[in-house]
This record gives sequence, C-alpha cells and structure tokens, in this order.
Amino acid sequence: MADDDYIYDEATGEWISAADAAAGVTAGDAVEVRDSVGNLLADGDQVTLIKDLTVKGAGQTLKRGTVIKSIRLTGDAQEIDCKYDGIKGLVLRAEFVRKR
Repeated sequence: MADDDYIYDEATGEWISAADAAAGVTAGDAVEVRDSVGNLLADGDQVTLIKDLTVKGAGQTLKRGTVIKSIRLTGDAQEIDCKYDGIKGLVLRAEFVRKR
C-alpha cells in the first residue's frame, strides 16, 4: 500500500492511514487469556477441566479432570478453541479450565 492509502476503521468509525492500521493490528492481537486461577494461557498449552461440562449438540458430558491438549486462543479473552475426541469445533470458556 502507498503512504497515502486510507482504511476505514469500523471500531472507531474513522479513516486511518494504512500504516497506522497495520501497527494497530499487531498491537491489538495481544489478548491475554487467563485460566480459572489466573495463569496466562498460550497456544499449545494443556488444560484440565475444573467442572463437569455438558456439551451442547454432542450429547456428551466432559468430566472434571479431563485433560484437553493443544489449545488455541481465539482472540476473545474468555474463549479457547480445543480438539477433543468425538467433538468437532469445541470452544471452552477459560473460567472452566486450569493450566497443567
């Protein structure tokens, strides 16, 4: 992009330069996700459930103490994306997990 390019920022409702938009994207990606006891979570961490959770649409209940491996952060401060056998697209709230 050229220096005189502008992009409309929907969050603020203003036109900003392309350079400022690129700098804002890198700064805005750093969302801190913390588990139930305050530990900082990162992509690839293993977490343990602290409570039995009923999974809507799957007809399953994940029991307390279940280990979820290789989480991914979603950009939301309270949601983490997980893989678990038999359940596709599992998203858990960070308040129900503890880092291993």
